[in-house]
Amino acid sequence: MKKFLIPIMIVAILVALYQQASAEKNVYIMVCAIAVFMFGMMQLSAKTPSKNQDKEDDNV
Repeated sequence: MKKFLIPIMIVAILVALYQQASAEKNVYIMVCAIAVFMFGMMQLSAKTPSKNQDKEDDNV
């Protein structure tokens, strides 16, 4: 899944940067690119363990 998300996120950021630099800015394309990037970041960060996971396990 990680191998699939990272290239899609890179393409989304490149599209957003290209739209920002162009003379005619299409807001819908930029919003979609940012949404794809944020969804990818959410999926990647969901697999990262919390720093306080050990403390939460001790309190239970």
